[in-house]
Amino acid sequence: MAVTTADTVRHPGASDPDYAKNLQRATLASSIGSALEYFDFALYGLSTALIFNLLFFPQGDPAMATVAAFATFGVGFVARPFGGLVFGQLGDKLGRKWVLVVTILLMGGASTLIGVLPTYDQIGLWAPVLLVLLRLLQGFGAGAEQAGSTVLMAEYAPVKRRGFFAALPFIGIQAGTLLAGVVFSLISLLPKDQLMSWGWRVPFLFSFVLILIALFIRAKLRETPTFVELEKHEQIQEKPVKEIFTKGLPGVVVGIGLRMAENGGSYMFQTLSLAFFVSVVGKNADKGLLAWGVSLGSLIGIFSVPIAGAISDRVGRRAVYRAGAVFMLLYSFPAWWMLSLGNTWLAVVVIAVGIGIAVNTMLGPQCAMLPEMFGNRHRYLGVAMAREISAVLSGGLAGVLGAYIVAVSKGDWLLLAVYMATLALITTCATFLVPETLRRDLLRTDDAVKVSRDETGDGVENTTQMITKVEA
Repeated sequence: MAVTTADTVRHPGASDPDYAKNLQRATLASSIGSALEYFDFALYGLSTALIFNLLFFPQGDPAMATVAAFATFGVGFVARPFGGLVFGQLGDKLGRKWVLVVTILLMGGASTLIGVLPTYDQIGLWAPVLLVLLRLLQGFGAGAEQAGSTVLMAEYAPVKRRGFFAALPFIGIQAGTLLAGVVFSLISLLPKDQLMSWGWRVPFLFSFVLILIALFIRAKLRETPTFVELEKHEQIQEKPVKEIFTKGLPGVVVGIGLRMAENGGSYMFQTLSLAFFVSVVGKNADKGLLAWGVSLGSLIGIFSVPIAGAISDRVGRRAVYRAGAVFMLLYSFPAWWMLSLGNTWLAVVVIAVGIGIAVNTMLGPQCAMLPEMFGNRHRYLGVAMAREISAVLSGGLAGVLGAYIVAVSKGDWLLLAVYMATLALITTCATFLVPETLRRDLLRTDDAVKVSRDETGDGVENTTQMITKVEA
């Protein structure tokens, strides 16, 4: 079968005089949504380790209260695949834009309501129940938000710079995480009684402002060029769920593997490292200062994510992704050993490098790679399933399992290092299971993982040669 090259020769939106404006609008729409999602999730993660365990759970056993708090953190991940399943199929049937409006309302609204919840001392067991309910709604909306942003930008981006442009909205991830880290560090300066009474609520209530900004931008957004082409040729899949779990299943499985180190490592450094450090140092640990490690890592990520995406446009997605996974594999043991030393400034550097370099070297090429792996008729759902099932298996479990390991092992760093290294090894192996997707035509309806080696080209050189031949 000959390689379909319509997307490589002429981007579907290239003839539109408003294309540059729409590309800019799509970048802003995706970035703000990503910023809101990760502001909420990073803030929730920071609060889980240091505030929610004290305010929303009985304090008879503080260690188990922390485990329970991380369980509510994990509940959000459990809801994400269901949100991805529901909204993913709607995104493939109705379009990307409509779903992104609904998800931002659901996700941001739940986060805002967390800021007004009563505590355990006020209403007893209803406090954790309501927290879990809002966390479920937050995760349900987030389950399609990031997948939608990823697909939206990959389908809008110029083909030869898809890695760079598709990575730009993920600056929103770093900005949201950075903002959460800075805000949390600032509110940590409040006297403890003020922090625990009203200070922690302010950042969650601030989510409402981000919702309004995102809605304003997304209301003016046009549908992606590739979905318009799908509608024009009447190729929209009426049953994307059935197709993704039959024809698209290999891509979902490989996508899950690719995400294990990136997603799991991210949440281990963002949340679990703080809980581990406090278990080592004790209650006198400078929690506000330690949170600057997350902020610094996110600041690095503002540059490292688009750089990694741009490099993947030149050398291929797999090579860059594999480099990040191997780096995390090698970094796991010295990182957790250094955290166990109890030096706050050293811990800040360890967390910053883990997030800014190890995690984001994988995130950069992933922004284009996941959409390139799936055919046009079930791309949104495929990316959502790969992202969100992996989020349960890696990100959700990272907090609960990690907190349990910290509690029962009395802070044994080696077990946590083995856990992170295992995630990195899974992702490293997954990079050998996917063909090179660089500059793949997004108008194609078949998945990259299922096509033959000859059809796709095993590497950048072959892919580039095929494109050059067609253009010639």
